[in-house]
Amino acid sequence: MTRRFLFVLGSSRPDGNTELLARRAAEQLPESVEQRWIDLAAHPLPDFEDLRHDSDHVRPTEGNTAVLLDATLAATDVVIVSPLYWYSVSAHVKRYLDHWSGWLRTPGLDFKDTLAGRTLWGVTALAHEEPVVADPLIGTLNNSAAYMGMRFGGVLLGNGSKPGDVLRDAGALSRAKTFFAQDAPLARFPYQTD
Repeated sequence: MTRRFLFVLGSSRPDGNTELLARRAAEQLPESVEQRWIDLAAHPLPDFEDLRHDSDHVRPTEGNTAVLLDATLAATDVVIVSPLYWYSVSAHVKRYLDHWSGWLRTPGLDFKDTLAGRTLWGVTALAHEEPVVADPLIGTLNNSAAYMGMRFGGVLLGNGSKPGDVLRDAGALSRAKTFFAQDAPLARFPYQTD
């Protein structure tokens, strides 16, 4: 099966540190790997309405919601590229993940079964010196992957605040060279044991 990476860009500004780091990691992927990059700021989703008990869900057929749904279903690997905003994912990314709830309930979509076994990854840049402050973001992605039965490749962390700062983070650039080459284990909730 050909690997198809979907990079979901969640920053509110283009070419930010997180995107720069993600592009460095993506440069290491073999040429045979398909890459699709979707900027959520340029493809905004409507606010998610939780209708699970109120109405039937219908598969979106047009607009940004349909584009993102189709791209997500087609991907073998989904990479959440989100700066650390208030210690978690950006609002753009949170809205995208919220839409997963509706897609789970859309008849005929088999969203959860389709994504099961595929891999969720994360890339983030943070301005804080201590990487532990990114734990809520990492937990959000890990737990989302665990719920979906996906693999979780972890989160590539870089440090940077001003534009281009992450390109001076030698450790992050080194980790980017092998980040997507690792075997991603099946995601597990923190309370699960082997």
